[in-house]
Amino acid sequence: MKPIRVVTFPSTHLLEAVGPLPEGIVAGVWDIEGDPVGVELDEIDVAIFPYMANFSMLQGIGRAKNLKLVQTQTTGYDGVHDLVGPGVSVATAAGVHAASTAELAVGLAIASLRGIGESVRDQAANRWNPTRWPGLADRKVAIVGVGGIGEEIRKRLDPFEVVLSRFGTRARTDEHGEILAVGNLLDHAKDIEVLILIVPHNAGTHHLVDAELLAALPDDAVIVNVARGPVVDTDALVAELKTGRLRCASDVFDPEPLPADHPIWQLPNALIVPHNGGNTEAFLPRMTALLKRQVGSWAQGELGENLVVPPKV
Repeated sequence: MKPIRVVTFPSTHLLEAVGPLPEGIVAGVWDIEGDPVGVELDEIDVAIFPYMANFSMLQGIGRAKNLKLVQTQTTGYDGVHDLVGPGVSVATAAGVHAASTAELAVGLAIASLRGIGESVRDQAANRWNPTRWPGLADRKVAIVGVGGIGEEIRKRLDPFEVVLSRFGTRARTDEHGEILAVGNLLDHAKDIEVLILIVPHNAGTHHLVDAELLAALPDDAVIVNVARGPVVDTDALVAELKTGRLRCASDVFDPEPLPADHPIWQLPNALIVPHNGGNTEAFLPRMTALLKRQVGSWAQGELGENLVVPPKV
C-alpha cells in the first residue's frame, strides 16, 4: 500500500496534542459534519472520528471519496463498517478506555451493592438511615466478555474476594482458569449475583440479557452494563426492576440519551451513569499516545493497530 499522506483530526486541540507529525504526513481538521480545514475532501486518506459522536454527525464521512481508513476514539465500533462502506478500513481505540471502563464497572457494582444511591437520596432528605447492604465480598460475580476490558475488570476484582466466573464466545481455559460459553449463560444465571456486561454489540449479543435471563437471576442480583445499551432488553429490565426484585447499575442504555420521561429514571433500584465509561482524565493522554503510534505507522504505508474486520452477518 502507498504511504498514507493526508490525515484529518476532529479538532485542533487533538492535532496539537499528537504533533509534531512524521515527515510526509499532511494534517487537516475535520469534524465530519462540516468541511475540512487545511485539506480538500478528495485528498483525505485517514479520518479520525470525534469522540462519542453519534451517527447523525458522522454521515458526512461519505463525502471523502478516496478515504482508506477511519480511526475511532472508542473501543466499540458497531455500525461503523456499514457507515463507511466496504472499501474503508476501521481502526478502534481498543486499550485506551480499558482502565477507566474497568474501574467504573467495579465502582458501579460496589455502589449498588452498598446502597450508595440510596445514601445520596437520604443525604438530600437529611435522613440518617443505617442499613445492612450485601457488599461485594463473597458475591458470585460473572463477567460476560473476556476481551481487553473484561480482563482489566477481572484484575480489579481480584482483591475483592468474590467468587468469579467468566463468559466468552466459546468455552475454553486460559491462564486465569475456566471461561464458560456465553451461549450457556442462562444455565448459570441462578448462581450469578452480580452480572457485569462488557461484550460488543452485534447480532449475537443484541438483547443477550432478556426477560428470560433476568427472571433466572436470583433475588437482589445486580446487572452492571458497561458494554452497549442494546445488549440488554430495556423494556424487560424496567419490568423486572419495577418489581423490586433486581437492581441495575448501568453506564449505557437503549435509547441514548435516555429521554427525560423514561420510566427507569424513577426507579430507586436503578443507578444511572450517562455513558461515562471511558471519559476520564486518562483519556486524552492515552488517546494521544495511540495516535502518535498510528500516524507513525500510516507514514510508513501501514494501517497500524486495532484494525477490526466487518462483523459477519
